[in-house]
Amino acid sequence: MRIGLLGTGPWAQMAYAPALSRHGGLDFAGVWGRRAAAAKELADSHGVPAYDDVDALLADVDAVAVALPPAVQAELAVRSARAGCHLLLDKPLALTVAEGRTVVEAAEEAGVASVVFFTARFQPETEAWITEQATVEGWFTGRAEWLGAVFSGEGSPFAASPWRREKGALWDVGPHALSVLLPVLGDVRQVAAAAHGPGDTVHLVLDHAGGASSTLALSLTAPPAAAGATVELRGTAGVTLLPESTASAVSALIHAGDALLAAARTGHAHACDAGFGLRVTEILAAAERVLSGRA
Repeated sequence: MRIGLLGTGPWAQMAYAPALSRHGGLDFAGVWGRRAAAAKELADSHGVPAYDDVDALLADVDAVAVALPPAVQAELAVRSARAGCHLLLDKPLALTVAEGRTVVEAAEEAGVASVVFFTARFQPETEAWITEQATVEGWFTGRAEWLGAVFSGEGSPFAASPWRREKGALWDVGPHALSVLLPVLGDVRQVAAAAHGPGDTVHLVLDHAGGASSTLALSLTAPPAAAGATVELRGTAGVTLLPESTASAVSALIHAGDALLAAARTGHAHACDAGFGLRVTEILAAAERVLSGRA
């Protein structure tokens, strides 16, 4: 499968381009970016062509990987799907429900496969834990703390990201927490409560279809010494914690590439397809309404 990369920023450089270069079943065919010089530099470093015209790239490939801000991703994902390209997308799928829905509809109408890269869902240790806990009955509560130091530490390549500055931890790390909790506790019936904490920190209380409730603490402004991710489940089976993963983002993205290939080959949707990405967007939008007092 020939795949092109849309995007040239830090995430494209650190994760997407290396993963596409190393994937045995994907032919990394080229790079397009909003800055032509950056696209050429990234493409040259991986020995692939740079494209000035995104439509020219779409015409030359079978799939695209998108490493762009969510609002830009949504627009280009629709364009790519309509060009017949399978979609390897990043979280969040979009920043509005309407934009996310257009991506899902475009993929369905074109009959292309989609995979949204939620990191924990493509790391072997965490993926196996999520799959195992989803078969266990009697979960009572879940607790997820996803605390980053992007805005409080030094040297993060993502600290200057305009969309992260605007939307904060809810939209950046919130998708990670939801991607772990939803397959285990069930869909969210209601965002029961939401409150602001220090900086961009938010706290959520969720009511799940499986009967359990969960609490989320999300931040990009945690002190560096306090940063980290924890997910704890409590129920009739006892207490269990999400294991730490030794897999890198690059190896997880290679796994996501495998998932896209399988979905395209079989026609069976992956659990983390654009439809799941849309559901996460809907929950985040609901939480945003509660936080703003509009719910």
